[in-house]
Amino acid sequence: MIYAIAKRELMSLFYSPIAYMVLGLFGLGTSMFFLRGYGPGWPATLRDTFFMVIWLMIFLVPAISMRLLADEYRHGTIESLMTAPVADAQVVIGKWFGAMAFFTVLLSPLLVFVIILTATSRPDFGPIITGFVGLLLVGGMYLAIGAFASAATQNQIIAFLLTVFIICMLTFAMFFLPRTAWGGDAMRPIYYHLDVNQQFDNFNKGLIDLSSVVYFVSGIGLFLFLAVVVLQSRRWR
Repeated sequence: MIYAIAKRELMSLFYSPIAYMVLGLFGLGTSMFFLRGYGPGWPATLRDTFFMVIWLMIFLVPAISMRLLADEYRHGTIESLMTAPVADAQVVIGKWFGAMAFFTVLLSPLLVFVIILTATSRPDFGPIITGFVGLLLVGGMYLAIGAFASAATQNQIIAFLLTVFIICMLTFAMFFLPRTAWGGDAMRPIYYHLDVNQQFDNFNKGLIDLSSVVYFVSGIGLFLFLAVVVLQSRRWR
């Protein structure tokens, strides 16, 4: 059942004009980032490109996730899902998997850059592989946040803004708070630990830190659980 829901979600994403807009903007943005650091004398790496992609994802990934459940509410198809012999958790997880499949397609321009680097230089594939793993984990967490926001409202714009707000709290806010006096020195390690970009940086350096993996997996699990709770609360209204 999860596979069927994921497949349905993936197909519906490819019928959405917003999805193609996201694909175009992502391809354009990543190409600009790559070309800015590509040329004779430049290191054969995608580290700077990956770093910029993380910031780009703050606004593009919510555009993918904003319709996951909000669209079902808007079209009234959520009723058929709720009366079908399928658990709320299966609905949420299936839609998340479908969005993850689309996100994986979204990353395909980065594979082109790997091919270019391989053809023109001798890159270190270790950091490139771990960088891709990090991007998938960050994207998975952002999509889980988006699934929660989309479950909370039938308005896709509100779902988009709520997702961006939560992500900004885990990126911009966690970046600036350690540099202020708010909370004191005792809070600084907590801010750094909650910072998505800090956690991704380990992957971008070619390291797979178990604590970073636990951070992203826990974040994905938490927000998917919250999405299920919100969906269940709507069932009993």
